[in-house]
Amino acid sequence: MTARSVMVQGTASSVGKSLVAAALCRIFSREGLRVAPFKSQNMSNNAAALPDGREIGRAQHLQALAARVAPEAAMNPILLKPESDRRSQVVVMGKPWASLEGRDYYSRRAELWSCVQAAYRDLESRFDLIVIEGAGSPAEINLQATDMANMAVARLARAPVILVADIDPGGVFAQVVGTIALLPLEDRNRVKGIVINKFRGDMDLLKPGLEELEELTGVPVLGVIPMLPRLGLPDEDGATIAAATQAVVQGAAAQGKDRLDIAVIKLPHISNFDDFDPLAAEPGVRLRYVDDPLALGLPLAWLWEKGFGDGIRWLSRLGTHVVGLCGGFQMLGERVTDLGGVEGKPGISRGLGLLALETSLEDEKTVRPVSGWVSESAGGVLKPLAGVGVKGYEIHCGRTSPSPPRQVRQSSHGREAFPFTILETTQEPWPLAEPCPLAGKACFDGAQSEGGGVWGTYVHGIFASDEFRSAWLRGLGVEAKLFNAAAEVDKALDWLADAGFASLDMEALNGIVQISP
Repeated sequence: MTARSVMVQGTASSVGKSLVAAALCRIFSREGLRVAPFKSQNMSNNAAALPDGREIGRAQHLQALAARVAPEAAMNPILLKPESDRRSQVVVMGKPWASLEGRDYYSRRAELWSCVQAAYRDLESRFDLIVIEGAGSPAEINLQATDMANMAVARLARAPVILVADIDPGGVFAQVVGTIALLPLEDRNRVKGIVINKFRGDMDLLKPGLEELEELTGVPVLGVIPMLPRLGLPDEDGATIAAATQAVVQGAAAQGKDRLDIAVIKLPHISNFDDFDPLAAEPGVRLRYVDDPLALGLPLAWLWEKGFGDGIRWLSRLGTHVVGLCGGFQMLGERVTDLGGVEGKPGISRGLGLLALETSLEDEKTVRPVSGWVSESAGGVLKPLAGVGVKGYEIHCGRTSPSPPRQVRQSSHGREAFPFTILETTQEPWPLAEPCPLAGKACFDGAQSEGGGVWGTYVHGIFASDEFRSAWLRGLGVEAKLFNAAAEVDKALDWLADAGFASLDMEALNGIVQISP
C-alpha cells in the first residue's frame, strides 16, 4: 500500500517548519497511523547519532520521536554540514560521502536525487503517512531547476503542500503572496493550505487580513499558531542561539545574579549546541552563548585570533571551570593535527594546553550511541561523580591521546590528563536490528585535570544524563533539579501537538491529507 503524504514548506528559513512538521507527526500518530518524517536535504551542523552508526539531522530525529517511531537514515537521506561559507560535508544515508562546494554539489544532482527517490520509496512502502519537511523557501527562483528539497519532492511524493509563514518579523502577507506567485503553475496548485505561525496579538485585528489573503491566493488559511514559549526542544538552526541567549540573560537580570554563570563559546559553524539545553533548564544556571572574549566575564585558530585562547587559559588559572565537548575537548589539548585536511586546511593547530593531550584528525568518522560511567580516577571537584552513569552519542573525526611527558612539562604546566569516563554498550534494547558497535567492549573516553577544574569528553548529550548533570552542578554549589530530560522532551512534543491541534482546522487538514480520523 502506498502511503499518503503531506509536505510542510515555508516562506523562508526559521519560520517554524520543523516544529509544525513535528506537531503533525504527533497529531497523526495519535490517530493510530504509523507516521514517518522525511526531509530529503537538510543543512545543519546539529545531527543525531543512530544505533547503526549513521547520523541524520536533529529535526528529523525529533520528528521521529514525535511520531513515536525509531529514527533512521532514510528519513534524512542528504545532510549538509557546513564547513565554511561555501563548502559542506555531504552526508548521504547517514555516512560521510564527500566535501563539496556549492557548484560541485549541484553537478552531482543525478546521483543524489536517485538516493532521495530510493529513500522516500522505502519509507512509503512501510508507513501509512509521510510528513515531509521542505528547506528554506520553494520560491528561490535561482534554485528551482536544481531543487531537491521542495517542490521536486512534493512532485515525487504527490504531496499536498502546507505553506508556513512567520508573522513575528512583519510582512507576512507579502511573504505568502510573493512565495505563491513565484511558483510555476503546476507547483502553485499543490499549495492547499496556509499556516500563520508565531502570532501574538488580537485575532480580531488579524482576521480581515487573513480573509483578503485567501482571496489573493485562492488558498485557505488553515490556522494561526500563537507564539509559543521555549519548549526545551532541540533546535537545529544556529540562528536560534542569539534569541535564546537574550532570553536567558534577561531572565537572569530579572531573577538576580545568584546563579551559576555558564558561558558557551559560540564557534563558527557550531554543532550540536542542544547539548546545553538541559543546563539552560536548570533554575540555578544562567547559560549564555558568547562570541566576544570580553563577554566571557569572570565566571583553534579562531579562538586565538579572537582572543579567546588567552582568556580561557587565564580564567582557568583563576579557578574558572572549563569544559570541552567533542571538538571543544580536542581544543583543550596541546595540538590538533590535521595533515589530511579533514576539517579545513592541512596543518597543525595549537590547542589551549589545558590538558596534556593531542588529537590527530582522520577521515574515518565515529558515529555511535554510547553509555557508561564516570571514571574512578575522578578527582577534586569531580570526585563525587566517580561511578555516576552517563549516556549520549559520539559524532567526531579523530583520535585523542596523552601527550609525551616532555611536551607536557614544557607546555601543559604539569596538567596531567586522567580518563574522564568509561564507555560500554548500553543495556537497553536498540530500536533497530543492528548490533551496538560497542557490544562487549569498554573503552576510556575524555580527560580531566587532577583537580577536576578542566574536563572534556566526546560524549554529546552528557548533560541530559540527569544524575550526572545534578551531581556536577551540586559540586559547583548549585542545587540542581532532578528531571528526566527525555521525558521532558516527550511532554513538550505533546504540548506542541496540543497547541497545533487547537490552532489548526483539523477537519480541513484531514481532508487535504485524505485521512478519516
